[in-house]
Amino acid sequence: MEAFLEILKKTTLISTFVFAMMLLIEYINVQTHGEWQQKLKKSRTGQYLLSILLGATPGCLGAYTVVTLYAHNIVTFGALVGTMIATSGDEAFVMFSLFPGKAFILTIIIAALGFLTAYLTDLVIKEKFVSAKLIKRQLPLHKVPECNCFPRENIIDQLKNISFERTLLLIIVTFTLILLSAGTIGPSEWNWVKTTLFSVLLFSLFVVLTVPEHFLKKHLWDHVLKKHLLRIFLWTFASLLVIYFLELFLDVQAWVQANYFTVLIIAVLIGIIPESGPHLIFVTLFASGSLPFSILLASSAVQDGHGTLPLIAESGKSFAVLKAINVAVGILIGVFGLLFNF
Repeated sequence: MEAFLEILKKTTLISTFVFAMMLLIEYINVQTHGEWQQKLKKSRTGQYLLSILLGATPGCLGAYTVVTLYAHNIVTFGALVGTMIATSGDEAFVMFSLFPGKAFILTIIIAALGFLTAYLTDLVIKEKFVSAKLIKRQLPLHKVPECNCFPRENIIDQLKNISFERTLLLIIVTFTLILLSAGTIGPSEWNWVKTTLFSVLLFSLFVVLTVPEHFLKKHLWDHVLKKHLLRIFLWTFASLLVIYFLELFLDVQAWVQANYFTVLIIAVLIGIIPESGPHLIFVTLFASGSLPFSILLASSAVQDGHGTLPLIAESGKSFAVLKAINVAVGILIGVFGLLFNF
């Protein structure tokens, strides 16, 4: 029971951090709507840099955006490949909550790998070989007035006539702030980790209090909470629980260390799955010291959360070729890392 409660506390902290960071990214995305789209068309290098920046942003939003830009022929296939190498999907939030310093280094490395791979992909593969069909629809970036994230004139009325969704989100964020402040979850001392978590949650509270109903329901409730948070919570809890029981009956660290190349292949193959969650096994293994950085790096380079799901609908061929390239990059960097002991 004590172990169960510890896993539950850790899962709650990680899931709440995921929610807060997703909320922050949604907020920034809407606030900066449309300012960068035209710039992508002017320079291939600019496409690589901006696409990989979007990919390196934790979560699926950046990857979704680049898939849509690719479908509209605004960015090249190479830029799309580089984006998917640079992205780690929702797992990036978890990595930054568990080991922020190493997660930052990992993100820089896969972003650099993504840029190099993007350039080489466009150099070798002809666009017409994998190009998705052009589709006539606007990019999924809202231009409606209700997407004003800080409508000062309506904030008081919104709170007077508070909706169920806003009430529940306020309860979740406020309750988590109280638990974090009391030391029930997270670090017991006020170090930089706890201060960062508190600051992000405090900003989340501000967002939930002030955004209009459209933003709250479409972006926070329907997208962040319903589509992401529960799944992240369950996958995180399940991963931590599996690791706990494995360690009871098996010396996981010894097995992994004796079978690095097998684990590398397994990690790369699991990375092909266009879904967030399975990668958390390798994240938790690395966090516990049972997995070398190189295998986590290879897994992160191959997997892209569910960022490629829209790509399957647009072009199955593009998806297959993209994954083949990413697998090759993942195996290459993983083998190189294991041979040089990092």
